[in-house]
Amino acid sequence: MKSNAYFPKLEAIRMAAGNLKKEIHKTPLQYHTNLSTALKARVSLKREDLQPVRSYKIRGAYNKMISLTAEELQKGIVCASAGNHAQGVALACKKMKAKGTIFMPLTTPKQKLEQVKMFGEEYITIILSGDIFDEAKEAAMAFCREHDAVFIHPFDDPVIIEGQATVALEILEQSKEPIDYVFVPIGGGGLAAGISAIFQMLSPETRVVGVEPEGAASMLKAVESGKPVRLNTISHFIDGAAVQQVGNYTFGICKNTLHDIITVPEGLVCETILSLYNKDAIVVEPAGALSVAALKSYDTEELAGKNIVCIVSGSNNDITRMEEIKEKALLYKQLKHYFLVKFPQRPGALRHFVMDVLGPDDDITYFEYTKKNSKEKGMAIVGIVVKQYQDFESLLFKMKQQGFYVNYLNDKPLLMNLLI
Repeated sequence: MKSNAYFPKLEAIRMAAGNLKKEIHKTPLQYHTNLSTALKARVSLKREDLQPVRSYKIRGAYNKMISLTAEELQKGIVCASAGNHAQGVALACKKMKAKGTIFMPLTTPKQKLEQVKMFGEEYITIILSGDIFDEAKEAAMAFCREHDAVFIHPFDDPVIIEGQATVALEILEQSKEPIDYVFVPIGGGGLAAGISAIFQMLSPETRVVGVEPEGAASMLKAVESGKPVRLNTISHFIDGAAVQQVGNYTFGICKNTLHDIITVPEGLVCETILSLYNKDAIVVEPAGALSVAALKSYDTEELAGKNIVCIVSGSNNDITRMEEIKEKALLYKQLKHYFLVKFPQRPGALRHFVMDVLGPDDDITYFEYTKKNSKEKGMAIVGIVVKQYQDFESLLFKMKQQGFYVNYLNDKPLLMNLLI
């Protein structure tokens, strides 16, 4: 196991900033009116989604690549990534004319695969392996051993962490007022480690809050256990932060520099993605929405009047996922409900359901029914969207009163996934 006693040096991070100056964008620290008004605070977004590869990952990847010798570059570059780190490595390979082999999970969204190919062009080869990042990483490490290639770790490397830490240098340079809170997403912990280290050195009064997906809270588990531990299962939906085990270096820093670690549910992340898109025309991926989503689950009284920064880490979102994102957001807000419903097999039964059970603002969005012979009643799966969550009780009452109700599926995810 690697030592986790490492702590970044300010000189190394400033050197990284100088190395990256011509290769990355100095992304804006953008005041957000809607969030500021809602929280009665000053909320700004650090727009790392506006980097050339649409995420902060280019910082660490390029900083690591330029630290390699000509002999190491000649051996070939290998990385494992769920998407964003791969794009950073691919672009660095093209700029430095180094051959790279990139391992990505089989579940990687198509959009991210295409972006990696675009940035790396003829300098990179993509190999799909495993269902999650950790499995792709194992395959990449085996490839390195076989071919004596150089592995570029997505987070657990001092030079990677120093590259990611340059985000914090920019924030402190851009902010005119002292910063009270920084919310930073956590996957493997490279960004959180770099940012929290800088704030401990240069702005120790700032509270740095790490934000993880509820279904992949590997840093929180590590802090609770006193060491990095491998989660048996994780949710893959927030793919940019779906890591089974955080790094030793990143844990060694974060355990001492993060003031808090919170988790947010997938539905809240989806609601945040839609809100940022509809209200602000900001496109973010699920991991990129984590820090903003955290504001809605944090103590709002504690945040009132404070100067807050949220790191928007990436915008590599596949448009084909939007229906799933909408669905998860509606379910989270308790606006969409699925039922097993029994219908009398006679003319007018559906009209009776629509007229006498549904409220004036209720909408059927899913309906699956097959009429069966020699049956008095047939079973249907019905999805209904209500205008406000309070309307659910009335809908449920009338469904039972009229004899249509069989079962409620929202609180039975295994059954719902099987049927829908």
